[in-house]
Amino acid sequence: MNSKDILNSYHTHLSDSDQTVNIGRDLALCMTQATTVFLHGDLGAGKTTFTRGFVQALGHQGNVKSPTYTLVEPYEVAEWQVYHFDLYRLADPEELEFMGIRDYFSDKSLCLIEWPQRGFGLLPQADVELWLTYVDNQREIKFEANTQNGQTVLSALKQRRA
Repeated sequence: MNSKDILNSYHTHLSDSDQTVNIGRDLALCMTQATTVFLHGDLGAGKTTFTRGFVQALGHQGNVKSPTYTLVEPYEVAEWQVYHFDLYRLADPEELEFMGIRDYFSDKSLCLIEWPQRGFGLLPQADVELWLTYVDNQREIKFEANTQNGQTVLSALKQRRA
């Protein structure tokens, strides 16, 4: 692993769903500007659990559910509009055009996108991508920064979790 990889990535093991919620919370508390996060992982890997920690850390008091059937679930919190997308059931990326996808990405929005590959060509570049994978009886989470903002976020996450 070279120094660029060390600056642009972070990974850790998660022994249970509470740790998945906690790392979602920690990432949310590192947000200082509009950010797009792509969430990768198999069904049941913990993407929505991660998102629950993220959204609740920003002040949302209610349930956080997977928007599998609605494609997007909005959350208004103190200073942000948080949008949780689940593109698993998206039949064609063009459907995103019909729902006005570009309107969701503003200077006050934090966008978490599950199954981003299904919206290829219509989504902005992710600032941060994360992968949740199964490793034995645990999960592993790996983050990768794709932009300067993503590097800033991951640097803050590393400091927060040190």
